[in-house]
Amino acid sequence: MDIADVAKRAGVPASTLRYYEKQGLIASIGPQGVRRRFAPAVLDQLALIALGQAAGLSLDEIGSMLSPHGAPNIDRQLLAAKADEIDTTVKHLRAVSRGLRHAAACPAPSHAQCPTFQRLLKAAAAGALDHRRRKAAPARPVKPARRPERP
Repeated sequence: MDIADVAKRAGVPASTLRYYEKQGLIASIGPQGVRRRFAPAVLDQLALIALGQAAGLSLDEIGSMLSPHGAPNIDRQLLAAKADEIDTTVKHLRAVSRGLRHAAACPAPSHAQCPTFQRLLKAAAAGALDHRRRKAAPARPVKPARRPERP
């Protein structure tokens, strides 16, 4: 398939395909220096890249699990760690949403008099609601516990 066909079908610009190729995520077929052509399997690879990006994986993380010429080599620990991170984010966002909904519908005469709103403020002041700090730290796969060596 011509690069323009792949770009259209995958919904990404040709420049993205060239970048992915430069990064080793996909490979074109045929001689270099001419209009790039790709095997039909590249669409599946691009779908995996899109899925990985939607999950918040970096291109390096995706690249470590994706061979341009072969089947994916999925890092299960990395995916489990990313799923845990997403679950934590969802839990955090649900708590923030509940707090905002409560503040919007609170029957107290003043938010200063609402114990629920005051707890939300204290959590925010303590940094418990600062999701940006947690996102800045990269997710690390959980290593299995080591068994102590026997003498």
